[in-house]
Amino acid sequence: MRTTYMAKSGEVQRDWYVVDATDVPLGRLSSEVAAILRGKNKPTFTPHIDTGDFVIIINAEKIALTGNKADGKIYYRHSGYAGGLKSITAGELRTNRPDRLLELSIKGMLPKTTLGRKQFTKLNVYAGTEHPHAAQSPVEYKVRG
Repeated sequence: MRTTYMAKSGEVQRDWYVVDATDVPLGRLSSEVAAILRGKNKPTFTPHIDTGDFVIIINAEKIALTGNKADGKIYYRHSGYAGGLKSITAGELRTNRPDRLLELSIKGMLPKTTLGRKQFTKLNVYAGTEHPHAAQSPVEYKVRG
């Protein structure tokens, strides 16, 4: 009798990947990184267990926004008070906080549960080329397409 393999929390092998965001479209990078954070790139993927890997994204300031997303895509947040709706375009966000632009995009592609919040903590985004995770000896990951 064959049974479906279920990964156990203690058996999960976590790797570190570094991704260069230079001239990569925002959505393509976000979807692939979200899949790595969830562990969908592994044969041992189990939906209810965190089997994902750690991801370091460098050069977030050089991410490509296709079409008219730089001016047309607007991110909103609300303070909770009357008149507290704030908005910023994707182009302004890329200029001021490029790490936040990628974090918002990837977070939206993860599950909205405690498991998704745990998977999001394995993401590290940096605007430049320097990162403090050299001791983990991350492997370079090339985004497809």
